Amino acid sequence: MKKALGLLLGILFISTLFGCQGNDEDTIVIASKPMTEQYILVEMLTYLVEDNTELEVDQEMGIGGGTSNIHPAMLDGDIDMYPEYTGTGWLFVLEEDLISDPDELYDSVKAQYEEEFGIIWSDMYGFNNAYGLAVREDIAQTHNLETYSDLASVSDTLVFGAEYDFYEREDGYDALVDEYGFNFEDTSELDIGLKYEAIGNENVDVINIFTTDGRLEDFDVRVLEDDKNFFPTYFGATLVREEIYELHPELEEVVAMLDGQISNEEMTHMNYLVEIENEDPRTVARDFLEEKGLR
Repeated sequence: MKKALGLLLGILFISTLFGCQGNDEDTIVIASKPMTEQYILVEMLTYLVEDNTELEVDQEMGIGGGTSNIHPAMLDGDIDMYPEYTGTGWLFVLEEDLISDPDELYDSVKAQYEEEFGIIWSDMYGFNNAYGLAVREDIAQTHNLETYSDLASVSDTLVFGAEYDFYEREDGYDALVDEYGFNFEDTSELDIGLKYEAIGNENVDVINIFTTDGRLEDFDVRVLEDDKNFFPTYFGATLVREEIYELHPELEEVVAMLDGQISNEEMTHMNYLVEIENEDPRTVARDFLEEKGLR
């Protein structure tokens, strides 16, 4: 009874959010999760679709619940495309076991989505918004740190900081220490919103981060390479319903314009412009496309 009620509530939520009418064939619905990065990506896709086709775009920005509500709406035909991440599709939607190799993960999630859902993954944008570790730049320079393995060799002189949840996760701190042999001098439990201040004030030396976090550009830190691929990879790409490509085959070439175009550094900088400099995501997206010669 509870499962039936939950399913009914889910259907009602999606119906209310997107309406009961089908999409106009001349309008493409592009959605985003409630994240700065996604707002920027949807603005890019909107420019590219409207610049290069006769189609109009209806944006559904910042959908609460992210993938958990966008994916069912894709299956119902209420959303036509949105930016997604390989790790999210594989681990959260498909609930498969981790694949460490980024290319194998992409190939696997792409094939399974097309077979099970009729949803097509574009090629990857180029950036990986994953968990990571950042160390103060002065320490990185002193010890010539580039990778997590490099960090392990000097970890006994450093203080590590992270939010409470990271210490409790099965794939968090303890597993990371086991994989790389870290032996930090001390650890600190930090509020998630204060990690950068803590490393900026030299209260800690190393913190866990997301690798395209805009605040990385606001602090003098170095993001290290996860050389053993401990953390799942979350490479971004555009997901499109197969039916939309059948109706509008010209869209496939348009979506492909972002393939391999956005590096981690570029995505981090765009997030910084919006989150720290308070620029409009649409302006940031437009400027990026123009710099790349894409519009």
